[in-house]
Amino acid sequence: MNQEFSAPDRNNHHKAHVLKVSGSETLQTAPDQATITLGVITEDQDPQKAQQANSQSIAHLITGLQSIGISEDQLKTSEYKIDPQYDYIDGKEFFKNYKVHYIIQIQTTEIETIGSIIDTAVSRGANSISSIRFSLSSPELYYNQALSLALKNAYEKALSMARTIGITLKPIPILVEELSDTTPPTLYQTSSYTKLAATPIQPGELNITATVRVEYTY
Repeated sequence: MNQEFSAPDRNNHHKAHVLKVSGSETLQTAPDQATITLGVITEDQDPQKAQQANSQSIAHLITGLQSIGISEDQLKTSEYKIDPQYDYIDGKEFFKNYKVHYIIQIQTTEIETIGSIIDTAVSRGANSISSIRFSLSSPELYYNQALSLALKNAYEKALSMARTIGITLKPIPILVEELSDTTPPTLYQTSSYTKLAATPIQPGELNITATVRVEYTY
């Protein structure tokens, strides 16, 4: 972080001098909620058959998820589309089939059940698992704590500089500016999953960073 101070003006003892510092703090915490994005992709030369097969697979998938305690309000359709597929041979385009994508999102606050959710989904026909997004249900609580510590960090820097150059710092700042991004932190995990029992999922930790710029007078 950059730190600046104004040298005393010996010709003007009444002018307020400014010392500028920045402070930062990063807290680490485990996520307490997750969004799993997965679904079923089917293909057929007949679009109605592809759509019908997809609908049956999705219904089977959702029934399986509900059987392990996933409620309807935890499920949301993320994407549904039907696309024609083509092969390209010698620069020419040939129709291949239709592909139906039906992607859903599953939200859970029980992080330890994610492996079971994925295993159940795969066993019930899910053949597309896009991502797992970990996040915090109340990120502002952690951010405000980091912000308070960042202000303390800036003040300690200012005091250290004041002692070094032999000045008396006024403890109340004339300017406090928040520099950090307040977007809630998220952690993505994307991988390929197979039909293995108890798929291991390690969410890791989220970093919540707060940064401020502060100006003091002396």
